[in-house]
Amino acid sequence: MTQRLAVAVEAPQYSGLGGLLDYVHADALAPGSLVRVPLGRREVPGLVWELPAGAAQEEGALPDDALRPVAQVLASLPPLSGAWRRLVGFAAAYYQRGLGEVALSVLPPELRKLDDAKLARRIAKLRKAAETGAVDDAPAEDDEAESAEPANPAPQAKADMAGEGGRAAPALTPDQQAAVEAVTAAGAQGTYLLQGVTGSGKTEVYLQAAAHALAAGRQALVLVPEINLTPQLEARFAERFKGRRLVSLHSGLTPAQRLKNWLLAHLGLADLVLGTRLAVFASLPRLGLVVVDEEHDPSYKQQEGARYSARDLAVYRGRLEGTPVLLGSATPSLESWQHAQQGKYKRLDLASRIGGGALPAVKLVDMNQLPRAHGVTVALSPQLVDALRERLALGEQSLLFLNRRGYAPVLHCTECGWKSGCPHCSAWRVFHRGDRTLRCHHCGFTERVPRACPQCGNLDLQPLGRGTERLEEQIAQALPGARVARIDADSTRAAGALQERLAAVHAGEVDVLVGTQMVAKGHDFRSITLVAAVNPDGALFASDFRAPERLFALLMQAAGRAGRDARRASRSEMWLQTWHPTHPLYAALRRHDFDSFAASQLAERQGAGLPPFSHLALLRAEARTVEAATAFLDDAAAQAGDIAEAAEVLIYPAVPPPVARVADVERMQMLLESPSRAALQRLLAQWLPRLQVLRAAHKGLIRWAVDVDPLGI
Repeated sequence: MTQRLAVAVEAPQYSGLGGLLDYVHADALAPGSLVRVPLGRREVPGLVWELPAGAAQEEGALPDDALRPVAQVLASLPPLSGAWRRLVGFAAAYYQRGLGEVALSVLPPELRKLDDAKLARRIAKLRKAAETGAVDDAPAEDDEAESAEPANPAPQAKADMAGEGGRAAPALTPDQQAAVEAVTAAGAQGTYLLQGVTGSGKTEVYLQAAAHALAAGRQALVLVPEINLTPQLEARFAERFKGRRLVSLHSGLTPAQRLKNWLLAHLGLADLVLGTRLAVFASLPRLGLVVVDEEHDPSYKQQEGARYSARDLAVYRGRLEGTPVLLGSATPSLESWQHAQQGKYKRLDLASRIGGGALPAVKLVDMNQLPRAHGVTVALSPQLVDALRERLALGEQSLLFLNRRGYAPVLHCTECGWKSGCPHCSAWRVFHRGDRTLRCHHCGFTERVPRACPQCGNLDLQPLGRGTERLEEQIAQALPGARVARIDADSTRAAGALQERLAAVHAGEVDVLVGTQMVAKGHDFRSITLVAAVNPDGALFASDFRAPERLFALLMQAAGRAGRDARRASRSEMWLQTWHPTHPLYAALRRHDFDSFAASQLAERQGAGLPPFSHLALLRAEARTVEAATAFLDDAAAQAGDIAEAAEVLIYPAVPPPVARVADVERMQMLLESPSRAALQRLLAQWLPRLQVLRAAHKGLIRWAVDVDPLGI
């Protein structure tokens, strides 16, 4: 007797294939089983889902004998759990994507290439290696498989860490003890917001909460926002939990490594999983704790495909599985802070640094007071240069933060005013002096710097503004003999370069570190006593309403790199070079007063009806012309007119994003706003299927997508 199955396949939600397709199979298959099924003339991967009772009897449903059979079954792989499928189902529905599109995109790509026999061999090898304590020696790939190494793989903690226990846990401060007890109390569940100043020991709370989960036979999932933050945290967990199996999941792994680590987690052979946003979908049969480090970081929001927030899904997953979720940050997102104020999250405070160290004193340099040469102000104030010399004389390190890479944002002609625009994007090409190129950071278009102005032939082409490459040069000139290093996406492009440069800083081989936000957060630099933000004002007046929140968080994180060694904390400083020294954001930063800053921001947002007091979605359209993209969005708005929930949802006119053209594709966007999350979701669910039909009438349209809870507007 055949069994009727509902199978999720990888297709957009409104393509007509975004739901569940019916197939039959000779034997019973558990929901969560991975299969291959025929779709048209192809065989595609699929995931057996739940089949609603009576679905075969619904009007228009095909009888069993008219359905196509499942082609292959990966029977050796234990089915994905009901909790995992509910998480994926929620993500697909909330972010308006196809069920199979989400489910299959978050699984290791190598799974879809394997037949059951090959998979069975892999699983058997992993189980045997786990029994003998030699998982790290087990091959990441099958004997017949090959997998290329990534261009810049992140260093891996060993999957198997044999040994009799790790380093003993240090004594906790009273605040840390209270936080650990709250998260590990009998029956503890829900979401905990761990708000701790930089250097207050949030990581130790993570470690001890994870130890409690592991002691109870459970698994722990730890999320970090960026790959470059994983090595340091991996090392801390590996050192503490020797004898426990730690695996990582992030895009720096080869496909074979990712499959191996995913299988170890899915089979219950890994105790700890540490990863970036995709790891929120890791299959963990014994999940007992979820940690989201730097929960405020926008990197937790996926920007392509299913535009999910890993932080928000972590909170939902904890609720699904009755597991405590620990959100950690010195500067929580205003949404999380508001939830804590309302009692939806339990707030845990770490108010002081470990060892009694003081937070750095914040000093403002009023750039309006500096003399100008030919209308141009110097990059570094004399006061800051003197402070850098003082640190150099004391044998201490300094960090200069400038969140703009390259030598200068634009090259221009002093005669006719020509500027180095990108021919394919509505953006400037950045001048990189190291290789004498003009490079677009949006589409990647790169050319050699012209010998003369392309418009008038003038030989005098000058850089405008400054990036980290130019700042590095200016520091070297201002401090002869100082050992200056730069860390940004350009200087760390080669494999292992980031780790080498960080190691040099930790070893005391660098006097002044110049860097972007890559070094402004998460790193434990023990000898840095001075941090300076060279040009932070740009975000004060950005069009995005979240810009002040992000700037405050970034500057407070950057300040937190100074004075982490209690012996030097008393002279640690954060310098801000600003044209707006009386701005309220800087006043709050001087007091290290996140709470008052958050309260003022929330008051402004409440008055303006902005999140978290309203709920947003963006409909984006891309086309070869602005007119084609705009026409689609205008017609889309008209399609919402007769939907009942439209009365509760404000649909704004179409406008271009800040960078309207990328790689010769024009982009437009339309904002939807509602005080009711439920009303917005209901409107989207009814509206978006109409847009799939509408798309066929717009020949110039390339693609469209909806972004629920967008972070950038």
